[in-house]
Amino acid sequence: MIIIIKRTIMEFAAHHPTAAAPLNNWYNIAKDADWSKLSDIKKNFNNVDYVGNDRYVFNIKGNDFRLVAMIFFDKRTLYIRFVGTHAEYDKIDCSKI
Repeated sequence: MIIIIKRTIMEFAAHHPTAAAPLNNWYNIAKDADWSKLSDIKKNFNNVDYVGNDRYVFNIKGNDFRLVAMIFFDKRTLYIRFVGTHAEYDKIDCSKI
């Protein structure tokens, strides 16, 4: 997959060092993937949820952190829209990010 805005991961990891390794692991797996539907993602990340409007939520580091991505399967492109703690995620509206 082509991943847009890796900087979001790097900036978050700079403030949350315990998230760095799990986020980099997620990034490397996603970058090498060739997903065409949700079931393909679940082969790599069983804990992903589709929340509507092309947005998918990934649990990172045992659900300590959340990553929201817009995925366009036809273009093999993934846009990182949000990375945050579980508590920060609970305060956002995924459809608007």
